[in-house]
Amino acid sequence: MSMESILVTVSPDRLREMQDLPVTPVHMAYRMGKGPHLFRVSGSAAPRGGFMFLDCRSFDGLGPTPPFCQEVLRECMARGFTGVVCDFESGRIPPLEQVVQELGNQCFRRSWTLLVPEQYGHCSPHAQVCISSALSGGTLVQRLREAQERFGRDRVVLALQRVAEDFFLPSPTGSGTPLTQEELRERIQQRQPSIFFSHELCARYFTYMSRESGAHFVLYDDASTLAKKLQVARSLDIRTVLAAWPEIADAAEELGLRRTASNRVLR
Repeated sequence: MSMESILVTVSPDRLREMQDLPVTPVHMAYRMGKGPHLFRVSGSAAPRGGFMFLDCRSFDGLGPTPPFCQEVLRECMARGFTGVVCDFESGRIPPLEQVVQELGNQCFRRSWTLLVPEQYGHCSPHAQVCISSALSGGTLVQRLREAQERFGRDRVVLALQRVAEDFFLPSPTGSGTPLTQEELRERIQQRQPSIFFSHELCARYFTYMSRESGAHFVLYDDASTLAKKLQVARSLDIRTVLAAWPEIADAAEELGLRRTASNRVLR
C-alpha cells in the first residue's frame, strides 16, 4: 500500500532506525518554551531534512507570538525542513491559535506543510488537520467523512494511532485504561479470549470477566488493523498519514514500508 506522504514522528535517538524507509521524518527535537522561544532538545544533534515537531508542553501561555514564529521559520530554513507539526494537545489557547494562524500563512507562502490538531483546524485555512484513527464508538469511515465535510477533503490527515485500552462494562465515559503492549500481551495470555475484529472501528477486541471488577472490554490495534485504517483513508482519498515511529516500528512491513537504498531522507 502506498500513500503520497507518510510522516513519522521520531526522537533523535531512534532516527537511524528509519534509515531507507519511504517516509518523511518529523523530528521530535524542539519545544515551545517560555518567552515564547524555540528550544532544541538538550544534547540532540541538529537534524536536517523532513519536518519539525513542535511540542508546547512547557509553554506558559505568555508573551508575544510573532517573534516566536520567526524563530521557527529561521530554524526550518537553516535545517532544510519543509513542514511543521504542531503538537498542541492541551486545548485551545489564544496564543497557540495565533501561532497556527501565522505559521499557516508563512508556510503557505513557502509551499511548506503545516499540520495541526483538530481543535486548531479553524485557525488557518492553509493548515492540514490531523484526525485520530483511535475510536471507541461510531465508525472510522464516518469520522473521516465528517472531518472532510468540515475542513475540506484536501486538508484532512489521518493521525494513525496504535491504541490498547481496557474498558469497564458498562463504560459511561467512553474512556478506558491505556495498556502497554506488554500489558496487552499478558491479558491475552492469561485470559486466552476469543478475539474479534470490528469493521466499524478497524480494531480488534475481546471481553473478559474479573472477580474483582466485573466485565471488561479490551480494544486494541496491531499491524493488520493499522494497515486496514490506511486502506480506509486511501478509499476516502486521504493522502497524508501521520504516525509515531514507536507505534509502527514493528508494523512497517504490514504497512508497505520497505527499505530501499534510494530512500535517503535522513541525516
